[in-house]
Amino acid sequence: MAPIATSLEAISDAVDEVNTLKGKVWDAQSQFDGTKDKTQFRRFEDACDRVKNFYKEQHEKQTVEFNIKARVEFRKKVRARMGIWEAIEKLNTLVDDSDPDTSLTQIEHFLQTAEAIRRDGKPEWMQVVGLVHDLGKLLYLFGSEGQWDVVGDTFVVGCKYSDKIIYSKTFAGNPDFKDAVYSTEYGIYQPHCGLDNVMLSWGHDEYLYHVLKDQSSLPEEGLAMIRYHSFYPWHREGAYRHLANDTADEKYLAAVRAFNPYDLYSKNDDLVDPVALKPYYTQLISKFFPDVIEW
Repeated sequence: MAPIATSLEAISDAVDEVNTLKGKVWDAQSQFDGTKDKTQFRRFEDACDRVKNFYKEQHEKQTVEFNIKARVEFRKKVRARMGIWEAIEKLNTLVDDSDPDTSLTQIEHFLQTAEAIRRDGKPEWMQVVGLVHDLGKLLYLFGSEGQWDVVGDTFVVGCKYSDKIIYSKTFAGNPDFKDAVYSTEYGIYQPHCGLDNVMLSWGHDEYLYHVLKDQSSLPEEGLAMIRYHSFYPWHREGAYRHLANDTADEKYLAAVRAFNPYDLYSKNDDLVDPVALKPYYTQLISKFFPDVIEW
């Protein structure tokens, strides 16, 4: 028989190994999408006029001036006070004009994303990120100027617009396009200043990140998934590396890339039943959020 001390040490080592694996499981390769034809997603070249018109408006109106104003307005007031599930139900009437892949309601997209993450055995905090990641679209119900300042792929304002952005030629109608400073490679920024120090086009990602960073117990990776999940020019196309840094931004990039398949490729999954799933997700919500969120 092995000495008790040796047995306890072996058990301790095993527990440490399990805890290490549990900590890493969030960034394991997604499995749910293994048989999906991924060429059928983000087919913007075949998008309907609704999508094309949306991006033209977004690209022409997302200026530096507007983005500064939007951030000032965000800090001025609380728009509503309600819990996470109440907010999900409130948003359920919105169909995203920027999305070429689905016309589902928001609650269906939220639950499809969360359920795909859950099926792959990812941790609870990542499941709940899948559930809430688009809740910033509440902006549309809080007096936004239109969907153009709420949804769509995000990009950096204040420097040259990347040609990796969807429909990038439509930036020609933006007042910043020919500005002497904003049209240069670095614009108002410094090389490798880090994404925390640049302005992304204002919308649901940035809004929700600022709402939840002090009102949740989500880990840093989860907050990065929320903040950057629509920043496709960066996490999918490799743009803006001249502004990103090699420390925090590399960690954020890994997090967003781990999350992206669930956001994108779950959109044609079977329909979900919000009534049946509500008990599971409301108890999950209670682990990471207060009963009432200030929006």
